[in-house]
Amino acid sequence: MKSILETNEIVACTSDIEQRVYTSRLLGRDKTLVLHGGGNTSVKAFQKNPFGEDEDILFVKGSGWDLEKIAEEGFSPVRLDHLKRLAQLKTLSDPMMVNELVTHMTRASAPVPSVEAILHAILPYKFVDHTHADAVVTVTNAVNGEARIREIYGDSVVVIPYVMPGFDLARLCAEEFVQQADPQTIGMVLLNHGIFSFGETARESYERMIDLVERAEVYLKRNRAWDIEWNVARIPEENVGHDLALLRKNISAVAGFPMLMARHADAQSLSFAGRKDVATIAQQGPATPDHVIRTKRLPMLGRDVHAYAEAYRAYFAAHEPQAKERKTMLDPAPRLVLDPQLGMCAVGRSAKDAAIVAEIYAHTMEIVVRATALGGYCALPARDIFDVEYWDLEQAKLKKGSKPAAFAGEVALVTGAASGIGKACVDALLARGAAVVGIDLNPSITSLYERPDFLGLVSDVASEEQLKAVLERTANAFGGLDMLVLNAGIFPGGCRIDALGTGEWRKVMQVNLDANFVLMREAYPYLKLAPRGGRVVIIGSKNVPAPGPGAAAYSASKAALNQLARVAALEWGGDNIRINSLHPNAVFDTGIWTEEVLASRAKHYGLTVDAYKKNNLLKTEVTSRDVAELAAEMCGVLFAKTTGAQLPVDGGNDRVI
Repeated sequence: MKSILETNEIVACTSDIEQRVYTSRLLGRDKTLVLHGGGNTSVKAFQKNPFGEDEDILFVKGSGWDLEKIAEEGFSPVRLDHLKRLAQLKTLSDPMMVNELVTHMTRASAPVPSVEAILHAILPYKFVDHTHADAVVTVTNAVNGEARIREIYGDSVVVIPYVMPGFDLARLCAEEFVQQADPQTIGMVLLNHGIFSFGETARESYERMIDLVERAEVYLKRNRAWDIEWNVARIPEENVGHDLALLRKNISAVAGFPMLMARHADAQSLSFAGRKDVATIAQQGPATPDHVIRTKRLPMLGRDVHAYAEAYRAYFAAHEPQAKERKTMLDPAPRLVLDPQLGMCAVGRSAKDAAIVAEIYAHTMEIVVRATALGGYCALPARDIFDVEYWDLEQAKLKKGSKPAAFAGEVALVTGAASGIGKACVDALLARGAAVVGIDLNPSITSLYERPDFLGLVSDVASEEQLKAVLERTANAFGGLDMLVLNAGIFPGGCRIDALGTGEWRKVMQVNLDANFVLMREAYPYLKLAPRGGRVVIIGSKNVPAPGPGAAAYSASKAALNQLARVAALEWGGDNIRINSLHPNAVFDTGIWTEEVLASRAKHYGLTVDAYKKNNLLKTEVTSRDVAELAAEMCGVLFAKTTGAQLPVDGGNDRVI
């Protein structure tokens, strides 16, 4: 553990709050210190009130902010004197405490202060830093953890037994700090929780944190509990897409809503999941209670979701006196699966949630293995973990949470996704909360979006092997497939039948028909396992009901695809898979319609470009977004009882009507 503070950078910070932001971000950049909203920092400073008087204010990290990206507005300004008075109370419920924190801020738009605000307030130092450093948590979660901490730090830190974050912890710290602290004290260790450092400057507090964590790392190295060899006993199976889809369906059924599931088959995950003692070391509890909200109390070993759910219901009933009345709180679905063939599967309502779960547990695996090497891993008792998982404050957050997006927890695959209608479909599905896989021949598909819920893959739809690989990648990334949008296709230049070459005919058929047949066939087992039923949307063409001269290959391929979709609707309805088609016409905001081509075609019909774009009964322009929005809606509840349908998106075409 080394300091990454740059003297010239901190000198450039001209105020206490600027220095607080700077060193907070340094802590947040190191994931062995802080993960996803964990940890908090504060500074005590003066602020003038409307009367021109100086007030002592605690600027403490607000809820919802990550230290890595925190800004000045991410710190909640709370009146320090009021916090100190609260610390003198004998009892204070956590909901009441939060009310007191919020009602004594000096900026109404500030985030809700950290629940540890009172704890920060009672520490007699200007700057306070708090992290869940992996090395420190490893030691505290090992056999004889408290004795080891005292051996490492001596009088440098105050040691506090585990108490759930909130008022009771703040009050205990206030009492213990007075009794244990001396001039040598530079920090405080909360057993099974984390570590505090403090100082009169931001630099001093930050560098003390680095020093304290470094001491724990040195201790682990000295006791041969630092270096880890991840040995994989067997080569991971590659073609496990269907297994993943079935596992995801079962997890979603237990949860009561669709869930995403990301497989991690790296050496660490496979090695940990394949350990002979995994049933012991992975079933004791999380490294710190702060992670239980994301990962749940225990990972699921193997693939028996229903057995896991029953065990979780029993755990809930054993610790919740009003289990029957509060059963709506219960979510018995796992958030982590450890399997020797699959490795680690992280589960979440969104791709972001699943990614957070995976990162947290990657650190947890290291902590567990190191603590085991140190003498044995010892997590908190189930009662303490339950109290955090079903903490009033956390349950209040869940109730206040926004309504899940329409396609939350669902997965879509879009072909021809790099531009035009395909890209617009990606956008429409992402906007509705789906995780989306986009495929295209254009390499730009891989960088179309940099976000956890999008995966761009370069793929030739005319290659059966590449399409199979795409579905496997989709299952590994998100757990399965719910929605399939068949958009990729080619439109060759106009050519009469008597001049149409066999090679051109076959090329069009291969891309527009054969490729879609293969993808539908290969996607069927996945769509059959979709938690809410599979959905397929075919991007057809006006040429299906109203073909034009010079487009024999295109019109025939789209018509054949239309018939394929109708047969699929007949065959797959019993599997709760619905297939519907859209027939767009004159969509000009795509790559093939350049300004020159548009001008040429408009001139051919004796129209202006604008009139040519709106040459339909409604005199309106049809865009890629118009088509995409309807395609997305066809996957939603409005079309839940519709299959085999064909809808025009053409502004009204007299030949079609």
